[in-house]
Amino acid sequence: MNSFFTPKEALLKLEHFCAYQERCHAEVVAKLYSLKMTSDEIDSIVVQLIESNFLNETRFACSFARGKHRIKFWGKIRITNELKARQISPANITLALKEISSEEYGDTFSQLSERCWNSIHEKNILKKRKKFCDYMLRRGYESFLVYDKVKELEQV
Repeated sequence: MNSFFTPKEALLKLEHFCAYQERCHAEVVAKLYSLKMTSDEIDSIVVQLIESNFLNETRFACSFARGKHRIKFWGKIRITNELKARQISPANITLALKEISSEEYGDTFSQLSERCWNSIHEKNILKKRKKFCDYMLRRGYESFLVYDKVKELEQV
């Protein structure tokens, strides 16, 4: 396969790349580097993608937050950290988290925590509590929510 692309070919390739799925700037730049483009060509192509609305960081952040919460049941902390890792601005992260309503967030948290608690077959209550808390914190839920929920589930 040809490893050298003209800027025009690279632009077309990246338009398809961005049209297939929302992308952040970092993913697009990494893809362009993999296509052996120069820094000037990369800047030019990124500007063209933004102007033609193939690349929109706010749209990416909102879509990412909605998808990871609804499909993978991630909490706000994990979503925030993943967006930061993709070099998304704090303003866009704040907007993205507003995409998740507090009712939806609470419902998802309750369903996931109850399913997790019931799936842990551990006789020792301290070990069960630790496994539950570790899992929910890894999913990105706030510690005060997790600890309140574990107290509530232990009462049942």
